Amino acid sequence: MPFDDELAAYRTQTVCSDPGRMAEWIGERPGDLAELRRLVSGLLFHYRANGDPTRHGFGGDRFAEIDLRYAEEQFARLAELNTGPLEVQRTPTERILGCCRDFTLLFVSLARRAGIPARSRVGFAGYFDDGWWIDHVVAEVWDADAERWRLVEPQLREGFVDSATGAPLDLIDVPRDRFLTGDEVWLAARTGRIDPERCVVASELELPALRSWPYLAHNLVLDLVSRAGHEALLWETWGVLDDFMHEAPDAAITADLDRIAARLADPATTIDEVRALAADPRFAVPEAVTNHSPLDGSTRRVVLRTR
Repeated sequence: MPFDDELAAYRTQTVCSDPGRMAEWIGERPGDLAELRRLVSGLLFHYRANGDPTRHGFGGDRFAEIDLRYAEEQFARLAELNTGPLEVQRTPTERILGCCRDFTLLFVSLARRAGIPARSRVGFAGYFDDGWWIDHVVAEVWDADAERWRLVEPQLREGFVDSATGAPLDLIDVPRDRFLTGDEVWLAARTGRIDPERCVVASELELPALRSWPYLAHNLVLDLVSRAGHEALLWETWGVLDDFMHEAPDAAITADLDRIAARLADPATTIDEVRALAADPRFAVPEAVTNHSPLDGSTRRVVLRTR
């Protein structure tokens, strides 16, 4: 069982998950995971997985929403798009454009507001495309009754069918073998239990930086910093992540990533140890990061909030 300070840490909002000035508009939230999950699944429109947004009424000016980093900004945009309560039924264009990271961030924000320890986990899902492990982010929440962490899938609608099993996926308790967190998938690939070449952003994308060892390393680092308190955008890099854009990790960094993955996978690892690993200058989130737009491939420097 986690230490009390770890559970307290994951009840506490981060810079990215804090609803800030929108807290009053959000109101107090009940602690029903299924209800929170259903609510969040209707707040965003996936900029890629739901098809061309322009065919659903989104203008080109809306695409900038995918770079909304902070839950406060996302809730504010939702209030602009529909001034009704958060629970109001929203048309596609009354949702914000985003991706799995954003569904998860809003779920984590609301869960923490309800007093539930929750965190974003970056890894790969096996339920989208049979035979492939697809880049994805889900929530992990502490189940006090069962005394375990459980995975919650905030993005998908009720009735989603796992492409590999043909059965509906349990969205509020995703089986641990159907989504692998960054540490789990790294260790599975290193030991030959899964093929690293089947770990990709999308099976049709052939860019070397978006598949196999470079992206396994990318998601391990993003999972590490998320565990330490920073829910990064998936298309931003810094430090050693810049290297993974061009080549697979070398032997030295691979050994360090092995050590990090092993520590993250060990339930005895404390939150202080996780934060110490994430403080390594090669992995630590700096004051500014590089945004690599998934829309047009452009890059820009982005200065981050500190609070």
